[in-house]
Amino acid sequence: MDIITILATAIATSTPLIFASIGETITERAGVINLSAEGTILMSAMTGFAVAKFSNSLLLGFAAAALVGAAIALVVAVGAITLKQSQVSIGFVLALMCGDLSSFLGNPVVRVEGITVPSFRIPILENIPILGKLLFQSDLLVYSSYVLILGSWFYFYRTQGGLILRTVGEQPAAAFARGTNVIKMRYIYTLLGGALMGIAGAAFSLDFKAGWSHRHTAGYGWIALAIVIFGGWNPLRVALGAYLFGILQSLASVAQSAIPEVPTQVFNTAPFVMMILMLALTSGKWLDLLISALPRSLKQGILNTVRTTPPASLGKVFDQD
Repeated sequence: MDIITILATAIATSTPLIFASIGETITERAGVINLSAEGTILMSAMTGFAVAKFSNSLLLGFAAAALVGAAIALVVAVGAITLKQSQVSIGFVLALMCGDLSSFLGNPVVRVEGITVPSFRIPILENIPILGKLLFQSDLLVYSSYVLILGSWFYFYRTQGGLILRTVGEQPAAAFARGTNVIKMRYIYTLLGGALMGIAGAAFSLDFKAGWSHRHTAGYGWIALAIVIFGGWNPLRVALGAYLFGILQSLASVAQSAIPEVPTQVFNTAPFVMMILMLALTSGKWLDLLISALPRSLKQGILNTVRTTPPASLGKVFDQD
């Protein structure tokens, strides 16, 4: 397998993580932590697959998955924003509950054949040397992820709405003083982020891991949460983190074929372990130790690029009454 094929596969298979991690980025930029990602993706994957199969409609499958994601996010929003309870506790409980619930409710469609997203190559663009094979020989779900990445970045940093969103997550009191309904904004962006997580679940079961089985997407919700931190709450860097994880998965697949005597479980879990290690090494004292011998100017440049801080009011209750 050549390097272009590996990268093209990595980009395509990273699409569900793009939707999930950017959805969580939007939510956390508004100051709300939604730790239900693992359960949300599992529940949405099951729902999207079941609805698409029985309705024979991919559109209805993705719509149902988005509604499930938004509904779970609504529970987070009510508990965290209105009832002012621990966002971490609510999200963690939902992650566990929805994961088990997806297995229970999804029993009738376990390993049942269903419809999948068809491939769609973009004419003319698919013939561009290198880039054509990398980016434009996939399907509409992958192409929509490109739009989501660029659109969310543009919205965050080039629009008035994006400025309000970032202010709500950084300085909600200042946003409120300027006439912004902080509670309403947090509800809207939490539900939007949840809907994108729901689409991520359907992207797994209707495209990249077509079908449904027990714990079908296990681990990807936690990875999406890690990628948000790795990407510094910036859509472009978050997407880069998702693609990096996809590359690790592709390389693990290649290594598995090249070294068949090594148990497959090693290669299946390696990308998850390596992603967590990268997150650990690029934060805290470990990063300082790794670059301690570099010239001061270069060291500062690396720190400014890699080091990120979460939104100042992330996870904090705001009372606008």
